[in-house]
Amino acid sequence: MAETPADNLTFEQALALLDEIVRQLEDGSAGLEESLAQYEQGVGLLKRCYGQLRQAEQRIQLLAGLDADGKPILKPFDHTATAEAESKEAKRPRQKSNEGEIPF
Repeated sequence: MAETPADNLTFEQALALLDEIVRQLEDGSAGLEESLAQYEQGVGLLKRCYGQLRQAEQRIQLLAGLDADGKPILKPFDHTATAEAESKEAKRPRQKSNEGEIPF
């Protein structure tokens, strides 16, 4: 299989090219065949970017502490969203205290 120019792009370059393709498609000045070709190229770039992001997530590790010899203990990064966990903590009901309340 021959290497396409998109195979040598960095993540940032692929994302910029994808952005340009989207702009051209939204402009609507290209014909049907050219638009389809751009769309297919965009789908390929999108898959490439998602793949690169998945690989980056797998490389991230968290420092969990130090062992007895002072070497770092690493654990895999949990890539699940933390915003949901934080919002659940914020929604916990508060314990009511009747001390010092003013009945207004």
